[in-house]
Amino acid sequence: MIIENKIALVTGGSRGLGKDMALQLARNGHDVVLTYQSREDAALEVVNEIVAMGKNAAALSLDTNDVASLPDFVKTFLRLLQSKWKKQTFDFLINNAGVGATIPFAQATEADFDRLMNIHFKSVYFLTQQLLPLVNDGGRIINISTGTTRFCVPGYSIYSSMKGAVEVFTRYLAKETGPRKITVNVVAPGPVATDFNNGGNRDNPERNKMLASQTALGRVGEAKDIGGIIAFLCSEEGGWINGQRIEVTGGINL
Repeated sequence: MIIENKIALVTGGSRGLGKDMALQLARNGHDVVLTYQSREDAALEVVNEIVAMGKNAAALSLDTNDVASLPDFVKTFLRLLQSKWKKQTFDFLINNAGVGATIPFAQATEADFDRLMNIHFKSVYFLTQQLLPLVNDGGRIINISTGTTRFCVPGYSIYSSMKGAVEVFTRYLAKETGPRKITVNVVAPGPVATDFNNGGNRDNPERNKMLASQTALGRVGEAKDIGGIIAFLCSEEGGWINGQRIEVTGGINL
């Protein structure tokens, strides 16, 4: 069942998984605000695709490494809601923005740690805190994690630790937003063929083949495999799923 006239905010929605999330949500009848870090041109292409479907969309700049900028972003987002939709609230928050980084533990620096903490955990925590008053009762919050919180990949000790923190945060948030009927879940993708982390899963045939061999369904993921799950969780049919880690990997390392 499609829920009409809902508004979603997808961080990091200009490319990769976030782009497909935004498009899938629009196909399900929702309006979308997406954020980008540097590629405004790519973000506007996604906006145009959504508008071509007959839905409203907009793009805003957001640097999740700059946690101090979050209050200004929230003010800008609220002004956009008021000017474009004549509203002061929205329905779905998808915390997707992120960067890939393969950093062996012995080579990790405090600067590496702080950057990945800001992007993957601290900004998720405080952006959600600041946006929560704007989320309608009965809304949805979806955080993006990774399969590597369950299985280990060398070089991902910082990245996956931050995603593990997001998974714990998700359960706590689900408990605290329950009285408002806001569900909170975390989606954990496995290897996906996008430009994430320099496109290694997409552009390196040997790596792609190796990862496919570890997956029960015999291939790496595509962006649409993840976007469809996000759209489902924002549907009425997904409304009884709450506080859960949903791994979307095709069955890797079973």
